[in-house]
Amino acid sequence: MRADRAILFKLATNERLEQLVKGIPGGEENAWRAASRYVAGRTRDEALQVAAAQVAKGHGISVDLFGEMSTDPADAAHVVDEYLELAKLLPEPPADVWLSLDLSHLALDVDPATAADHVATIAEALPPGRLLQIGAEDTARTDKILHCVLDVASRGLADRIGATVQANLQRSPDDIDALTAAGVQIRLVKGAYVEPTGAYPYGEQTDIAYLRLAHQLAASKARWSLATHDGRLREAVLLSAGPVPVEQLLGIRPEVLDDLHTRDLPTRVYIPYGPSWFRYWLRRLAESRGA
Repeated sequence: MRADRAILFKLATNERLEQLVKGIPGGEENAWRAASRYVAGRTRDEALQVAAAQVAKGHGISVDLFGEMSTDPADAAHVVDEYLELAKLLPEPPADVWLSLDLSHLALDVDPATAADHVATIAEALPPGRLLQIGAEDTARTDKILHCVLDVASRGLADRIGATVQANLQRSPDDIDALTAAGVQIRLVKGAYVEPTGAYPYGEQTDIAYLRLAHQLAASKARWSLATHDGRLREAVLLSAGPVPVEQLLGIRPEVLDDLHTRDLPTRVYIPYGPSWFRYWLRRLAESRGA
């Protein structure tokens, strides 16, 4: 199962595979039919329609123009423009609406300082009470992501930025301490990437790490949320830590969030959109293998 997962993650970053599939007659249409369960749309307008529907059901949302591994500063500037426009068009408060972003979409790898400036620009455009939630990426970028988040938080924007912590990374207890001290909201996930070192294997060790980190967060009085589709882990944390907000991905067991909402637990749906849907879809397939 681990080998299947690693292969699918490698394919998810393979531009040639995407071109081949889309070049086959009917290939793109068939792939989109499968992917559309997890993706809000290929355009902003489609994503806004899905966002409004989730808000109407009583869920919070976090909207993401999906993309990653950009090395072009000009593309990063266009991404910022899209996020600034998106911030204007999202449902008005009191709707519980956040934005999400992967920092490599802002050319983090080639210019970390400018990426931090871009994050600050987007965060400043959000009304009070809304967050820009920074996604987790592979461990080679974890230090850069942490430094960027802490930099932006130090600019007086800690109340408008969130970070994602991966339970399978052995460094995560220290990262939680740093983020909590900075006043940053924390989203706890199991961890989706197949890492060569510095990570627990999927299964019992990662599950135990998740529980320990959840209790670390609860004891710290941090602002945090559970982001998992593992019902046993979720319920174990809720029983011990109380009514912690729960986040899930669009299209995966939506009935669970509906049930949590009826239990008066805060819920949030991650809503990705954009032209990079093909690779995102492959990531969802990879995460379903042996997580």
